[in-house]
Amino acid sequence: MLIYNTTFQVDDAVHDNFLIWIKESYIPEVQKHGTLKAPRICRILSHRDEGSSYSLQWEVESSGLLHRWHMEQGVRLNDELKKIFKDKVVGFPTLMEIVE
Repeated sequence: MLIYNTTFQVDDAVHDNFLIWIKESYIPEVQKHGTLKAPRICRILSHRDEGSSYSLQWEVESSGLLHRWHMEQGVRLNDELKKIFKDKVVGFPTLMEIVE
């Protein structure tokens, strides 16, 4: 099992709207695809001078399935994120393997 994590840096000006969008639009849309499972949103508590950081984690069975999801849905959703929030939200993905 793998964990697909996206860390988002969110500008204070769009913070509330970002959380609404991620919970009410993004996560339900991803769940419709059925590839990524068990979403978890975590606030990152590391010290930051401005904005907030969040980690959105999903379980996925393989990197091949993740790649298929990315091509079929992920690119479109990332474009939507950029269209809505412009440079006020920046995300970067990390793929992790569960060791224990």
